[in-house]
Amino acid sequence: MRYCPVCGQKDIFVSETLGACVGCLRAKPDLLHAVQRHRGEARRTWGLPESPPRTPSGRTCSLCANFCQMGEGELSYCGLRTVINGRLTHLAGTPRGGLLHFYHDPLPTNCVADPFCNGRTRFGHANLAVFYGACTFDCLYCQNWHFRQMSARDRLISADELAAQAAQRTACVCYFGGDPSAQMPHALAASRRLIGRGLYICWETNGSMHPALLDQAVELSLASGGCIKFDLKAWDRNLHRALTGVDNSRTLENFARAARRMNERPSPPLVVASTLLVTGYVDVQEVEAIARYIASLDCRIPYVLLAFAPNYLLSDLPCTPSQQAHAAEEVARRVGLLTVRIGNRHLLDAGW
Repeated sequence: MRYCPVCGQKDIFVSETLGACVGCLRAKPDLLHAVQRHRGEARRTWGLPESPPRTPSGRTCSLCANFCQMGEGELSYCGLRTVINGRLTHLAGTPRGGLLHFYHDPLPTNCVADPFCNGRTRFGHANLAVFYGACTFDCLYCQNWHFRQMSARDRLISADELAAQAAQRTACVCYFGGDPSAQMPHALAASRRLIGRGLYICWETNGSMHPALLDQAVELSLASGGCIKFDLKAWDRNLHRALTGVDNSRTLENFARAARRMNERPSPPLVVASTLLVTGYVDVQEVEAIARYIASLDCRIPYVLLAFAPNYLLSDLPCTPSQQAHAAEEVARRVGLLTVRIGNRHLLDAGW
């Protein structure tokens, strides 16, 4: 769609799922109800609740920013917690069992933080890539949406079992998914079994975990020489809710919390940030606001701007135009960031 059905603006990119242009989504919170209908339909097909449950006097899970309050038999937003006989029950994500699959990825690999990580120099070694099967967000454009095909009914892998997969030629472990935020107790337990073995411990996350869990992840990355890469999806709160289903306050707070530790090990950088340039939505205005925030914390934090490819519920948008990507790169540098990089360059203008 090349016009906005809400304001009538023409020659712009508008997804039918979002139903409005970025300007309208920023200015009119009531439009989020229509977006939520599309999201709810999709989540029901995966057996997930449409939004974080808020059952009065329900049991509360505090592992992430969603603070799901669940009644008997209700699932958390991530799908891994429920209430059985009045007790909060973890279906997965504890040291006893994580919902995930893993593989050994030869180095150097395609991690977003690869240009800034020690792992890029470890030729002949491998990354233990841990792909978690749950998420605390629900991004309409998820590039790894197939994590939802995993189920807590599948065989779970304990922290001990996962740590045992690190072989002599394993140089690093990286947790992503999905998102490790939904299964931090498992990831932290596996990491503690790996610390001291010369492996870099790294994270790719939306940053929504409880701050106490973030602190533990940061300590493990600091001690091992690894990094924590935050996905900063959008700056505007309404746009972030439209794209991901949840608020971005915890992500920004946790990002600042981790950034305060940069001086403890500036090189390689402890913290890396990235933003996916969703065509027509995560525009120069969004990138400028995010970049200003990063620069206000520490201008040395690398910022990667990722080219978007149509996927999941935003498959009707084209790949990122090169003009959008280069303008975003320019503004991020102009507001004071020292290291800005465009990733997935092969996708720029693809299919146009």
